[in-house]
Amino acid sequence: MRLCKYLLLACLLGTAQFVQAHQGVAFVHGTGKQSDAYNDYWTGSFVNSVMSGNGNRYIVINCNFEKYMWDSAATGCLADQLSQFIQNQGITSLYVITHSHGGNMLRWLMSNPTLDSRYPNIINKISKVVAIAPSSKGTPLADAVVDGNSFEQILGWILGYDSDAVKQQQLSWMHQYNNTNLYGTAGRPALPKPFVNIVGTDVDSAIWDSDSYCGGYQYQVALEVTQNWLNSCSDGFLECSSQSGAGSLWFNDKSRTRGREPLSHHQSRRKCFNLDVILRNDI
Repeated sequence: MRLCKYLLLACLLGTAQFVQAHQGVAFVHGTGKQSDAYNDYWTGSFVNSVMSGNGNRYIVINCNFEKYMWDSAATGCLADQLSQFIQNQGITSLYVITHSHGGNMLRWLMSNPTLDSRYPNIINKISKVVAIAPSSKGTPLADAVVDGNSFEQILGWILGYDSDAVKQQQLSWMHQYNNTNLYGTAGRPALPKPFVNIVGTDVDSAIWDSDSYCGGYQYQVALEVTQNWLNSCSDGFLECSSQSGAGSLWFNDKSRTRGREPLSHHQSRRKCFNLDVILRNDI
């Protein structure tokens, strides 16, 4: 009889713990200073579609990612917002979606747990980081902007100009960070939590193709131009080797997207070609 009581108590405790488990989702933007990333960076249609059926515990980060990764306005701001979200919502499992340079912010946080007292608890709560088109090894376009290349104006809408974040994404700078400060690349310690990549492999801007208009046709045209300074496998901003440079590959765009469509760097933060559904189902 006593054993039955113990077993019943254990079951009740286990059930209580299960009920109290709360999963949360965080959307982490890329380069830029955001005050309304929900509308201006991701768009509400993308966020709401990803979260459809996944509850309402989510946060859209708004930080100044024009600063260096370690700046209080950058990863410090990220840590502050994630910590408050975890505490206020009782989050026990955190699924993180990053885009572009936002992946570097998460890598900095996970690679340097002793630098900030908030980092360890955040890392402990993270279940997975899905890095969409992360700039893990930088981009030649950052070098071009810093050097004042003639197509600098074309990049202003997506990369910004000569900010600290742009300097950081130069190839040589990211090589140095990856070798000394960041985990997850070849030959370096593994990141403490899964960091999986979605890689954009091409840009379509054919005027007769309706898919070229997803997210805004003008952005496709601009990325088609900048792709000329990159190798054949790129999303118009980042080469595939950079996007897959840290963590592990989840999938290349055409292997999973509707119609085997490529995801340009702009489309990979929009409701394009079932990307939102893929994320929704993974959560």
